[in-house]
Order: sequence, then C-alpha cells, then structure tokens
Amino acid sequence: MLNGTGIKLFSGTSHPELAEVIARRLGIPLSKAHVSRSGIGETQVRIAESVRSDDVYIITSPSPSPTPSATSVNTALMELCIMIHACKIASAKRITAVLPLFMYARQDKKDKSRAPITAKLVANMIQKSGCDHVITMDLHASQIQGFFDVPVDNLTFTRGSFRSLSARLKLYAEPSVTQYIRSHFDTKDVVIVSPDAGGAKRATSMADRLGVDFALFHKERKKANEVSRMVLVGSVTGKVAILVDDMADTCGTLCLAAQHLSEAGASKIYAFVTHGILSGNALQKLENSALEKLVVTNTLPQAENQERCNKIEVIDIGNVLGEVIRRSHYGESVSKLFDEVPY
Repeated sequence: MLNGTGIKLFSGTSHPELAEVIARRLGIPLSKAHVSRSGIGETQVRIAESVRSDDVYIITSPSPSPTPSATSVNTALMELCIMIHACKIASAKRITAVLPLFMYARQDKKDKSRAPITAKLVANMIQKSGCDHVITMDLHASQIQGFFDVPVDNLTFTRGSFRSLSARLKLYAEPSVTQYIRSHFDTKDVVIVSPDAGGAKRATSMADRLGVDFALFHKERKKANEVSRMVLVGSVTGKVAILVDDMADTCGTLCLAAQHLSEAGASKIYAFVTHGILSGNALQKLENSALEKLVVTNTLPQAENQERCNKIEVIDIGNVLGEVIRRSHYGESVSKLFDEVPY
C-alpha cells in the first residue's frame, strides 16, 4: 500500500474496472482526468489535478466489445498519447504507460511486400508523447520490447530467463496461472499444449515449472485468423490437455486444436490465454467446441462475454499490475514476482 505521496494513477475510458482494482491494491484513489469527444470524434483530455514532480501511471487497454460504450483500439491509443503529453507539459517527474494489451502487437514484422510494422509505429507514438516507462502484459512478440528506447516491463504467463537488455526488462508473472492449475487439477494427469510452434517456448516453460508433459500443434494458415490444417506432436491420451496461448481472437485455432485433442484421446480440454479478445462469432464457437472452459485474464473487459458464454472464467491480474507499479515507484526489484503471486 502506498501513502499517496508523489504518485498519481490515471485511467482511460476503456477499462475503468481494472484501474479501480489496481487503485485498491495500491491503496490510493484514481486521479481525476476528464476525457471527452468532440463532434467530429477528436479526443479531448483535461488533467483535473496537479501532477508537478509526481510519478504518473496511465492505465489504458482497448475494449473489443461491440457495445456503444466500448473504446476502440485507435481511440484508446489517442487517449493514451494525449494524456501522456498533457502530464508531460504539466511537469510530471516520470510517466509510465500501463498497457495490459499492447495495441497492434500482431503487426510486429514486415511479413509481406509493402506491409507496415505498425507495432513499431505505436512504440514511437508513445515515446514521442513523453512516456518514460512502459508496463505491459504478454507481448505477442518479445522483440516489440526492442522497438522502445525506454524501459519495458513485460508481464507474461510464461517463465524464462530474467535479464536486463539495454534497460528493457522481461518480467514473467506465470505464478497466477500455475497457482490456478495446481489448485484445480491433479498435475499427474495434465499435459500442456501449445496451439502452434510459435508458442512452444511459452508452453514448455509452463510445463517445466509444473513438472508435466508437453505437446504442440503444427498449423498451416490459409490467411490471417483462418487455419487450414493442424498436426499434433506428442501424446495426450487419457490426459487433461491445457492449451496455452497469449490471446484468443476468433477462437478458430483454439477450437480446432480442442477438436484434434479430443480425437487424440484427451479426457478433458481447457484453454488458458492472457488476452480474451473474442471477436466475431468466437463465443458461439466456444459454446460448440470440445473445450470445457476458457480461462482468460481481465486485461480486457470480460463481464459481457461471461454473461453470453458460461465457458469463460476470468483470472484477475489487477493485483499483479498493482504490485509492479508499487515496486516501480519505490525502486524495488520485480524479480520476486517470478515465483509468487502478490498477496
């Protein structure tokens, strides 16, 4: 808990529920900022209290829900940049962007002719606005940290080496999920499965930590978000198969993987993902799939999705983010969060 001296916590309009959880964890109120839209859609921000010489944290995460109150990715990004700039010219001592879901993270490389690297553009926008530090969760690709020239704390469900590279930190916050698995499953019957080769490191790291078996799928795509073929590598017969990935968007990959796992003899199938985007008819796919449950974190708002689909369960990561902010403010090490969940 903080005494409130020298720290200010602001929230965008996209995910105020998560911001409130973080504020309660820190024991401080959310600072006041007024965000509005002009008639042509321009974002207007007014910081309603002094931030001079304060350590400022701005929490922003897009809301994928199609409701009228949802905040789009582009709107959330502009809110963030404008709030950072407003705090910067108001003489804030340090400004940290807290991005549970990093915008445009899947556009991290030039995979086709004339394709943009939009994740790099977003990193430039955030830095040029005046950001001094970034806290995010489970980046789609770790190299995104290299797009920044400021420190980046990447909290992810997977656990690997903890090291500092040019002042960029990787923080692995896997204990939240491993604690859940240990408390809900008999680990002797569990096998961790990666839905693609790209997530093999994520899955093997968790499997090693739990001391369980590992399997993966090799998949071929027709186009983005559409899988044509999947081949299972490893045995899941008679096991509780747990799929692990960084995000679930249309859920096509997860549902197809669950079908193959069921055909391969898995007794039950669960999926754990950090970011539950769940766009299009993802919820309908989940309801009709072989998955027993999809466990996601609240990096994105999930209340409406839970109402529409009873297979969704949410792990609260507000306490983890709050503890990272507390340690960052006081200059404490975050490596302790490798091995334990904040109380």
